[in-house]
Amino acid sequence: MAPGPVPQDPGRDEDPGRVPPWPDWMDDPAYLTARPADGDPGDLDLAEDVEDPDDAPVPDVDEDELIAVADQITADQARLAAVTARLGLTAAMASDAAVVSGRRGPGMPGSAEPFPGVYASRASGFASGKPLDVAPGSLTLGQFLEEAAGADDRYPGAGDDELAGAVAGWDRVEAYVSSRKHAAVAEFIRRRPAPGCVLEGPAQMPAGFDEFAVRELGAVLGETRGIAEDILCLASALEVSLPGTKAAFRSGTVSQRKAMVMGEATALLDPGEARAAEAMVLGRAGGLTPPALRAAITRAVLQVAPGKAKARREHAAKRTRVERWAEGSGNAGLAGRELPPAQVLAADQRVTAWARELRKAGLDGGIDALRARAYLDILLGMDSRPLGSRPDGTPGRMAEDPGSGGGGRSCPSGPWVPAPGGPLAGVIPPGFTGHVNLTVPATTVLHLADRPGELGGIGPVDPDLARDLAEAAARNPRSTWCVTVTDKDGHAVGHGCARPVKRRKPGGRDPPGGPSFTFSPADQPGPRGGYGTWRFTAGQQDFLIEIGPLPAGDCDHRHEARGHDPGVTLRHLTEVRNATCTGPGCRRPASRADFEHNIPYEAGGRTCLCNGDPKCRHCHRMKQDPRWKAEHLPGGFIEWTMPSGRQYVTEPTRYPI
Repeated sequence: MAPGPVPQDPGRDEDPGRVPPWPDWMDDPAYLTARPADGDPGDLDLAEDVEDPDDAPVPDVDEDELIAVADQITADQARLAAVTARLGLTAAMASDAAVVSGRRGPGMPGSAEPFPGVYASRASGFASGKPLDVAPGSLTLGQFLEEAAGADDRYPGAGDDELAGAVAGWDRVEAYVSSRKHAAVAEFIRRRPAPGCVLEGPAQMPAGFDEFAVRELGAVLGETRGIAEDILCLASALEVSLPGTKAAFRSGTVSQRKAMVMGEATALLDPGEARAAEAMVLGRAGGLTPPALRAAITRAVLQVAPGKAKARREHAAKRTRVERWAEGSGNAGLAGRELPPAQVLAADQRVTAWARELRKAGLDGGIDALRARAYLDILLGMDSRPLGSRPDGTPGRMAEDPGSGGGGRSCPSGPWVPAPGGPLAGVIPPGFTGHVNLTVPATTVLHLADRPGELGGIGPVDPDLARDLAEAAARNPRSTWCVTVTDKDGHAVGHGCARPVKRRKPGGRDPPGGPSFTFSPADQPGPRGGYGTWRFTAGQQDFLIEIGPLPAGDCDHRHEARGHDPGVTLRHLTEVRNATCTGPGCRRPASRADFEHNIPYEAGGRTCLCNGDPKCRHCHRMKQDPRWKAEHLPGGFIEWTMPSGRQYVTEPTRYPI
């Protein structure tokens, strides 16, 4: 420190902490004689004809505008001070909040250097480097965002930088809210421990949760069993194994998707190993995309516990499966999951090889479209190449490779190609009709309206595809036909199965436009209380269909079986009314479920529509659990009472109407 007081106006280039020495020349008599008695030497660096800028006249300024700007600056400063206080940030923390609290955008660090300028909009706090731009996720931050958005979510007065900050702010709030939801789920797990598990460790969590907790949570959230299980597993991992991820999730540095990536990758590690792997990637998790984060945490797991990484792969391989689903476009998807990597690569190369053969044959489309076509060719034994496109001029059939065990041949000069045994591409394969249920409104089949159909295992299909599938079924003499009458909500209230009265003529052919359909009343009366008898023609086959009622209120027990097992008709009608398992959120097809007595047969329960419905084995055991209760309601509705006391009603299948 300086030994004495610091002068208030030190020299321009002098040390402000020292008193400058008095120059000797200022005491020189010659200097004093030459200096005017009342003159000021001024700044010796300025020429006499240069105007002092400090003495320049004040420019014309609108006084009201100047006052408004000053007021706005004062208001902004007051607002930012209030924001800082509400978010619990000191002034020093606000300028460096990027280091503490997260990011402006998904995974992007906030700016510690605010841009100069005055921000006048309600979103001013979300500009680069401002306190709200780098504040952690919270409900308070959500309130500021709601105010900035305005009544119509148009962010009045906000610039692009402020709007980007608002988008990132909502992202942090979303992560914050999701983290709090998972914390609530963790408490739910503590109250639903698996049998024999006790609360242990610093987090007081059980080693596992009750098997029916998945169904209960799924019913509460309206989610599938798989999604509910993912939420439960992540909630447990955040409490026990991934405290750093939990904190980053709570602040908004990582999203739910990224937290899920961390949880899945470390699932088989013990808590200590999981924290070690987490520490290797958490610092940059916010800036990585989910696929990049998955690769990073996988490498970390391999370094921390290579043996358990192998065990994880082998454990997941036990869940190998083929999945199918409906695409949002109306098409469908098919994929194998958890397959051996080497075989997947080999299969992928085989698909590419046949796709190249299709390209050589002149098929149009990019490599993705050709690979998709090749994929189906190989699975269905089809050949999509145009007839006569092979070098020898023969149709697209190839001999099997004796060394391959069937299913293909090896070209001496080329890759493997399939040995097709089915129809050409674009034709619906005949095996389709024997293995799936197709539901199509009669008005669609008869070309009276364009209403969607539904394909079992896939979902809704557009009217044109529904007609094409129905025509394919009509060409197959083994196809069976039923008619279901629905109420205004699509619930089945009547049903009848077709009885053939005229077989397909040997050698008969359908008209050029394809099989035709007719549906008209027959002379015979229908079943008592039913919807009449109808004559149905599908291509070259004629049927009679007697449509009987399905009870919507009191049951007349007309289809009751005398013993424990339902008859063929009762089982079929049960599956018509409830096409899937009646457990909460369960979508297992009724054909793969059991006929479940609501009141046990041994306790006097009827084997009837009013006391039976399809349940998979898992939901059957859940219903047997004393903490759960299932009660039949009229019309095929099932009311479930969960351990919490909440009630969930599953409704009968809604058919296209």
